[in-house]
Amino acid sequence: QVQLVESGGGLAQPGGSLRLSCAASGFTFSNFAMSWVRQPPGKGLEWVSAIYSDGSVTYYADSVKGRFTISRDNAENTLYLQMDSLKPEDTALYYCAKTPRASYSSDYYFQQLTVYDYWGQGTQVTVSS
Repeated sequence: QVQLVESGGGLAQPGGSLRLSCAASGFTFSNFAMSWVRQPPGKGLEWVSAIYSDGSVTYYADSVKGRFTISRDNAENTLYLQMDSLKPEDTALYYCAKTPRASYSSDYYFQQLTVYDYWGQGTQVTVSS
């Protein structure tokens, strides 16, 4: 069965860094585009970043562009999110999510949360001094 297991969350100071990982199993990871989606406390789900199945194209929400970097290791079946210059507003539960396709023609499709067919359980990121 499909499993997505996030790790790497924790407490970071403003301006600090964290690296999230998502270990995938139960499907051919290299065939599917993936995303990171977050849920700030008391708010709805917010798409953060996406990457094509082969890693050739990446997309970012404006709120994280220039600070976060999505990547993947298809040999290790792992998705990553490098988060630098963290801000208190980055505090959220971070999920990795699988799409049913290798790619989409624009980030519009990744922002539609109904496109995802599997989700992880999430990892908490708290940015505070």
